[in-house]
Amino acid sequence: MQLSVRFFALYRERAGCGLASVEVSDGATVADLVGAVRQRFPRLAPPEVQIVVAVNQEYAEPDTVLREGDEICLIPPVSGG
Repeated sequence: MQLSVRFFALYRERAGCGLASVEVSDGATVADLVGAVRQRFPRLAPPEVQIVVAVNQEYAEPDTVLREGDEICLIPPVSGG
């Protein structure tokens, strides 16, 4: 299935786009999607950085099953003081 993935802040800069279509198999999880995104955009984040994913405007766990039409956003780590 094809999923639209939005990139925010630093991820948008590193991906070179704000939105990308990513193909994953039916029944794919958030972890599967993150793997596909890392493969397509290897400079997005170092392997030790956990990419935060929101599905339909809620933070999602790696084992969350995705469905066609889900709104998916990748959110980089935020720091500040």
